[in-house]
Amino acid sequence: MKITVIGDGGWGTTLAVLLSKKGYDVIVWSISAEYAKEMNETHINRKFLPGIHIPKKVFFTNDADMIKSSDVYVVSVPCQFLRKTISSLAGNITGTVVSVVKGIENDTLKRPSQILKEILQHKNDIAVLSGPTIAIEIARELPATCVISADNEEIARKLRDVFSTDRFRVYSCSDVIGVELGGALKNIIAISAGIADGLGFGINTKAAILTRGLAEISRLGVQMGALKETFVGSSGVGDLATTCMSLDSRNRSFGEQIAKGNTLDQILKNTQSVVEGIATTESAYQLANEYNVDMPITNQIYEVIYNNKDPKLAVKELMTRTLKDE
Repeated sequence: MKITVIGDGGWGTTLAVLLSKKGYDVIVWSISAEYAKEMNETHINRKFLPGIHIPKKVFFTNDADMIKSSDVYVVSVPCQFLRKTISSLAGNITGTVVSVVKGIENDTLKRPSQILKEILQHKNDIAVLSGPTIAIEIARELPATCVISADNEEIARKLRDVFSTDRFRVYSCSDVIGVELGGALKNIIAISAGIADGLGFGINTKAAILTRGLAEISRLGVQMGALKETFVGSSGVGDLATTCMSLDSRNRSFGEQIAKGNTLDQILKNTQSVVEGIATTESAYQLANEYNVDMPITNQIYEVIYNNKDPKLAVKELMTRTLKDE
């Protein structure tokens, strides 16, 4: 089986390493020809996955023609760049597509799988892989689980076998909407958790953020057609807990820096990786209004990021909202 990974970030590279070790022929398409050449020579992704050796048989390229005729395409591109990237490669994508993208497009409010279906015109089977998967931990082969979802359950089960190892257990389900929304919206709650860390709050605060964050994620998800039970699985509460607690979480770290007084511009200038929760907050804010769903944490994070609201004031307003039943 030939597999192409589109995107040379930490997660895309991690999956390339995992799949290569399973014996698949793996090509990684990179936006940069120069960086692809460097990785082929050093077998290290110094920008996004430092310290992890990449097997020599993983080949990096910027040549779109080289990705033709793959059996599976793993798409690992930041959500806000997904449309442009896949549009440029669409003619060379001929097999089953697995999205590992976590986000919601700002302009259209579409999920990654919807964008892929639109661009590829339904000619490809499309699945979604998501869950509590901090890249560096998977690259170090620490035990983890995740879920793969597709409208066609048979496709999901076949792909489950492709990705599963004795250290990476993959479950399957058919709720694509729920799996994608869980993976996207948890980043907003993780920013909130980071703010709590930056302000010096305790584990009780973190627990409150997780539970109330899960409640508002589920409310929006159900209104958009997802199954409520999906949000208590790996792609829901599992991913949420990991992203809110991990020191390697970009979104949690971003929130912590915001709480310590750093500006959005300052933080972005000093990070090479995309903090997906920033753009997702804008999309979720719009979706909450469109579907008339109460999302108090999301609303406050939107105000902090886009209107420079003092995080301490945001906390006070959340804690003094009208009391109600849980």
